[in-house]
Amino acid sequence: MGANLRFSGSRGAWPDAARLIACAALVFASGTAPAIAPLSAAPDFTLRTMGGPNLRLQEQRGQVVMINFWATWCGPCRQEMPHLNRLYDKYRASGFVLLGINVDDDARNAAEIAAKLGVKFPVLLDTDKTVSRLYDLATMPSTVLIDREGKVRFIHRGYLAGYEDAYDKQIRELLK
Repeated sequence: MGANLRFSGSRGAWPDAARLIACAALVFASGTAPAIAPLSAAPDFTLRTMGGPNLRLQEQRGQVVMINFWATWCGPCRQEMPHLNRLYDKYRASGFVLLGINVDDDARNAAEIAAKLGVKFPVLLDTDKTVSRLYDLATMPSTVLIDREGKVRFIHRGYLAGYEDAYDKQIRELLK
């Protein structure tokens, strides 16, 4: 598509600007949303919790928020849960919110596994994957830390033993 673009005219500043504008238009016309990145505003969303009521991210403004995307079929997600519970217990009285976002199609199965794992923090249901797409989810689990102003500060894709130490350090930094 872009290989067939031809511009006529002199090699002055105006043709170069026209090329830049044309390239930018092609990028925006492709329909791909920009991926989340550190210091970008965290995309707002509203999801139903396993307990029933809806929860909106924007309502958490003023607190440090950790969003953890997980699925019942994901082994590393299950391995990470006890560590997330400990972080939640340790920091929740200090202005820290942990939101687990389950991406399974079957909410009932997600609730059973969350109960079996002893998940203490709120779990939201993203059965239609709307929020997963909004956050450019490509790896399970994925964890996003958001500062008190609603900006993405840290993004973790996947989980290996020891990541919880990085989470702990980053949470403390954001709570200062």
